[in-house]
Order: sequence, then C-alpha cells, then structure tokens
Amino acid sequence: MPIRDLKAQISRLPEQPGVYLYSNAAGETIYIGRARALRDRVRSYLSAYGSSPKTNALLDEVTRLEVIVTDSLVEALALESHLIKQRMPRFNILLRDDKNYPYLQLTTAEAFPRVMVARRVARDGNYYAGPFLPATLARKTMSLTHKLFGVRSCNEVITGRRDRACLEYDIKRCVAPCVEALCTQEQYAEAVEHARMFLDGRNDELVRKLKAQMAAASEALRYEEAAQTRDAIKTVETLRDRQQKMSSVRLGDRDAFGIKTGPAGAVVQVFQMRGGRVIERVELVTDAVAGELGGEAPSTEDTVQAAVQQFYAVRVAPPEVHLPVEIDDRQEVEDWLAQAADRKVRISVPKRGDKRGLLDLATRNAVLGYRTRYSDEAMARGAALDELRAALGLPGLPRRIECFDISTIQGSETVGSMVVCEDGRMTRKAYRKFRVRGGDWGAKRTPPEEPLSPRGSRRRRRTAGGTTGGGGDAAVEPRLLDDFASMREVVARRYRRLLDEGGPPPDLVVIDGGKGQLSAAYEAFATLGQSNIVAVGLAKKEELVFTRDAAEPIIFETNSPALLLLQQIRDEAHRFAVTYHRAARTKRDFRSELDDIPGVGARRRRALLTHFGSVASIRRATREELVPVLGAKVADAVLSHFAERQASRVDLPVDLPVDLP
Repeated sequence: MPIRDLKAQISRLPEQPGVYLYSNAAGETIYIGRARALRDRVRSYLSAYGSSPKTNALLDEVTRLEVIVTDSLVEALALESHLIKQRMPRFNILLRDDKNYPYLQLTTAEAFPRVMVARRVARDGNYYAGPFLPATLARKTMSLTHKLFGVRSCNEVITGRRDRACLEYDIKRCVAPCVEALCTQEQYAEAVEHARMFLDGRNDELVRKLKAQMAAASEALRYEEAAQTRDAIKTVETLRDRQQKMSSVRLGDRDAFGIKTGPAGAVVQVFQMRGGRVIERVELVTDAVAGELGGEAPSTEDTVQAAVQQFYAVRVAPPEVHLPVEIDDRQEVEDWLAQAADRKVRISVPKRGDKRGLLDLATRNAVLGYRTRYSDEAMARGAALDELRAALGLPGLPRRIECFDISTIQGSETVGSMVVCEDGRMTRKAYRKFRVRGGDWGAKRTPPEEPLSPRGSRRRRRTAGGTTGGGGDAAVEPRLLDDFASMREVVARRYRRLLDEGGPPPDLVVIDGGKGQLSAAYEAFATLGQSNIVAVGLAKKEELVFTRDAAEPIIFETNSPALLLLQQIRDEAHRFAVTYHRAARTKRDFRSELDDIPGVGARRRRALLTHFGSVASIRRATREELVPVLGAKVADAVLSHFAERQASRVDLPVDLPVDLP
C-alpha cells in the first residue's frame, strides 16, 4: 500500500488542528481533509484499507502528503473549503449548483451597479439572486428592476458628465445616473438598495420604504415621482400576493437541506425561507462519486457535510440551518458560519412540528430530483456531455451548447440558424434565425490554402461559363469566402445582442463546418472581446471535430455518445436553416419585380397589371402608354428602372437554335 511509505512522515506530524492534502504520482491533489489533531487523523488511514472501495482507491494512489497547520478547527474548516473549491480533488464529494436555471447578478462591486443574468454564482463581491424557475422569469425580473427602480441596463462607464439622458430615461426605465443633474450617486444607490430588497424577497420591508418615499415626494409637490412610486408599490404587492409560498410566521429565516443519495450520485435540495416564506429552491448535485466507488452510494453524512461547506462558501447563512442528519464538528461549522454572517448561526436536526415539515418537503423534492436526473435517458445524456467535456478539456459539463449553420443557393437569400441544446435536450424556444445582411462584421481573411470541398448543393456556385461548380478550387473558393463572411456576421450579431442583454455565454459553441468556418467564428468573438468562448467545428462526411488550439482534428468513435450528440445538434441546425431558407425563397418567388420601383405601391401595381396584363408588357410599354395609368413622374421611374435592369443584365444566349429533322 503506497501510503505506508509515508509512515515515517505521519509519525512526525503535529497534534494540532489543520488541513491535510493527499497527492498522486502525477502531483495532482486527489483528496483534502481537515482534522482537530493532524497526527491522529492522518495516522488512521494506515489501517483504513478495506473499509470502503473509495478509501481503497484513494490509498492505492497516494504518494505524497502535505499539511497546513491552523490555530483552530474553525480556521481549518474555512481553509479546507477554499482549497477544495480551488483544486477540485476528485476523491472529495464535489457538489455543483444546478445549471438548468440562471441567476441574477447585481454588480455591487461597480460604482453604479447593474442587474444582469448569470449562469454561475461567483465570489466576486457582487450580489446574486436565484436560481429562477422557469428561466424566463430571470429576464422578466431583470426587466422589473429597470421599470420599478430605474436600475440602468447599459454598459457605459458612468461619470455623471453626459449632456443628456438616453431613451431609457425618457420611457422611465432608468433614473439616468449618467447625468448628475438628474440623479446623483447617492440617489442611484437608494434605487439599487430597493432593487436588492426586491431580489432578496424582502417585499414587506420594501413596500414600507416605498410608501415613505411616496409620501415625501407628495409633500414636496413632486407628484409625478410620487405616482411612479405608487405604481411600483402596487406591482410589488401584487407579486408578493401571487408568490407561491409555504407560509409560517414562526419559521422566520432559515434553510432546510433535503438529500437523496444513490449509486449514480446524490441530489441535495436547499429550501431557503425568508420572513416565513419559501422564496428559493437551490439544487446541488454530484455524480462524480459513483465512478470512483464502482457503484457504491456516497455517505449521506459526508454528502450533507460537503453540501453545507460548499453552499455557504458563496452565501451568508441564515440564523437557523436544518439538516436531515448530524454532521461532524457541528460546533466548529456553526462558528465558521457565524463569522461570515457576523451573527449567531444554529445548526439542528428537527424531529417534529413545522420545522420537520419543511425538512420533509425538501427531502421529497430531492427524491424527485434524483429520479428525474438519473433516469436511463438522463444518464445517457450525462455520459455524452461528460465525454465531450473530457475530449475538449472543458472546465465543466457543456450544459448549454449553441450551434450555427448557414444556408444559401448561389449566394442568394443567404440565411443563418442557431439552435440550442441544454443538458442534452434541444430547446426549441431558444432557436434563432438570421437573414444575412452583409457588411463589416469583423476583419475579413482569406480562406485556408487547402479549401474544404463543397458540402451539398447549397455550397455550389454558378461559374462564369454558366455551369455548376464543384469540380475544382476555382469554383469553390469564391463561395467559401461568402460562407466565411456569413458565419462571421451571424455569430457576431448573436453574441453582440447577448452582451447588450447581459446574458451569460454558452458553455460550448458548435459551428457547422471546418477550420475556415471555425476561424470566422473566432474572428467574430475577437471583435466583441469574447475570445474566451470555446467553439468547435464539425465537418460533414468525415465527421471530424476541429478546435482552435489543435492542428489535428479530434476523431471520435462512430458510436461515441459525444459524437452522436454533436451530430444531432448539427443536423438540427441544418434542418432549421434549410427550412428558413426555403421560406425565404418562396417569399422571393411570390414577389413582383414592380415592388422594387420607387413610387409603385399595391394600388399602382394592381392598376398596371390590370391595364397591361403582365410585367413583360409593362416592360415594353412606352411613356405615352404609362402616363395615363401612373402619371408622368411615376412613369419616368418605371422606364428608368427597366432601363437600368436591361443595362446591368449579362447577355447570355437564352433561346438556342434547334435543327429540326
């Protein structure tokens, strides 16, 4: 057993509180733990072999031991939480927030905060609220903070020296901190505080403050401001009354942890109660333990311990925390939470009454979450995402994947599509389609020295001789230039709007095409300052996966779950793009050439066709014949239009002579 080689080092460890770190032969930290007495705790591993598959696997890999001495077990607890989050050791139970639902981020680290949608909670000095169920509720709530409190939605650097406010101020969705004469920094801070109370669910306190503000504005004869505050009060009261809640004044502020463990992992549901109402439900999941244990379910006590430490590493604990089981070092954990909250925090395991009812409710939801997440279909999707994460070296599972495709025929009616896959499922309501406009959407580059072969009829191009290209580079390269520019434009438009809306970027972007299309997408990212977005290109036929950093493509097995998922997403993007392209062509075919003539609307077009019978007859008509129908000015416009079309048309033989027998 490799750990026995460390016996001499273990015997010299101090009998003081601290943190111990186990590493493997590759130098990777594989387990982090804390101890009241380092020597006693670490020495217990010498006789622990055979106690569980997880411990056996850990002891077989340990080659190095490090310790960090602290003054108390509370400090060791805080240091352990920080190191686990930083190093992510695989033998620790690592829980993650459920990424199905977004959060709202109030950027309190800025001088003039904004409200933005965020996919993850980070310890960056900002305030986070959520997750929001369903996801659309996050954007609706963000819009309410603009409408009710005037929190800004722009990305400007606020100095207060702007000459005039923008349209957002005129439509009463911003208090205009950019113009100091309209809103000082202190006034804006008050609006931000109201928004924070609203996001935090403290609606009763918020209503009291708004009523006082309305009365003060009314006494100062600022009736428009008072009326606006009155409307905000009505909206907040309506939302408060409609909120689905389990209400009990006696419960006050507390969190309840429900848990369900099984061979596939564990699901923890945290019900957050504030003011006697359940205002949030947060789901934590871990599915990494099952692979290490060979199918053994993780310990409930260990999972709850890890959940408490990791959950409150980025949150402030309420006065009471309810757990389904007792945890080790409960007093030290309470002291650690109390230090962060700057007040007393009590951890308990309720046995009866309303408190037990709240805990049972969280547990029932955890059981339901486990069944939903670890069904056979969900496990297959999870395996595909995990393989994709490992192959691409992503920091986490690519839970949101966005895929782009371009569809066109001979450069006409060029359109783009974007489809979205969340947790292995296609999310149709998030699909987007684009009509390619052309123009400057990033620096243009030449295609690769070895251009890719065309993929289907939509990539063909009519050559100068009137034949369909596809047999040589000369026929393909001009088409690819348009394809690259179209992809660059579509990607840039998508993520420019995402930046404006304050939404989080996807975990992975898939481009239908090879290195050329992938390079065009990264050019678009660079113009927006979003080069950190990870994108791959998936080429048809060979089904090769191209990345930016590797010269050679990634080749998956034919039956690889990751490749099958990428193909499903790519084929859906292709279907969506082709469907939109066909609709655009149909609309074009039903359009009359007369619609392009200035001054000719529906009434004059109908009069022309009634009088002359067809567009060909109108094209041959003289000015004297057109003036009675349209008038002199519009008749001249019609003649000018057809003259220009005739001059720009390429004269190719249309009716070839036929030798009759």
